[in-house]
Amino acid sequence: MIIKVQFYDEVEDSLLRFAVIIARAGDKWVFCKHRARDTYEVPGGHREPGEKIEQTARRELYEETGAIRYTLRPVCVYSVLRRNPEQSGIVEEESFGMLYYARIEAFEPELHSEIEKILLTEELPRQWTYPEIQPELLKEAQKRGILD
Repeated sequence: MIIKVQFYDEVEDSLLRFAVIIARAGDKWVFCKHRARDTYEVPGGHREPGEKIEQTARRELYEETGAIRYTLRPVCVYSVLRRNPEQSGIVEEESFGMLYYARIEAFEPELHSEIEKILLTEELPRQWTYPEIQPELLKEAQKRGILD
């Protein structure tokens, strides 16, 4: 169970397990729909061994959206605190990710991943894959003056 999303300017690099990218193409938001879900999410995913966190962001942005020409900039570090249901009492586990912002200029014509489709929209989706997390990431990016 998610307890809270927190934001930091930086943390130890080894703590960063995820890269998540808020993306825009023109005046539209870019969201992904995974083949196994009926919800939408911002591009992102797990860091692979030996990867720098920016490499993770670039790989995930390409894999999940087909973006081939874009600018990418870091926004901040975020963390998700969860209650561990396996242990009694109030036990929190904190996992860290790096939030990025991308302006996509060009996409490949088709996707080659677990993503069924991308959604380009002027409105934010109503069905989020991670409703406790993703809207908070967007709010923080806006608060920091990143979104245009």
